[in-house]
Amino acid sequence: MIIMISSKQEDWNGAVEERFGRTPWLIKYDTESKKWEAFQNPGASESGGAGIAAAQFVIDKGATTVISGSFGPNASNTLKAANINMFVFTPDVTSVKHAIELFEKGDLRSFA
Repeated sequence: MIIMISSKQEDWNGAVEERFGRTPWLIKYDTESKKWEAFQNPGASESGGAGIAAAQFVIDKGATTVISGSFGPNASNTLKAANINMFVFTPDVTSVKHAIELFEKGDLRSFA
């Protein structure tokens, strides 16, 4: 499974970012190989449509799941249309690694 996580930094131990569409970085994590890769979010600098641009990037990277603090309506509609699962973390999540650990334990809330 490919998971994308919104992050403030290009680092596995970097802080998670609350906003999906404007996140500076998206961390791609492969649950099978346990490898990760960081990508700059192409939507972060958009004057409009940041959520849609970020969602399309995630879709193009083959993700089946996205983890963030929040999703705007345009991003969530785009991700839902592509059958991408969305999960949200709470403010106590400290890093990308922490978010993945919680996801793997089933401790993150699904975004409906």
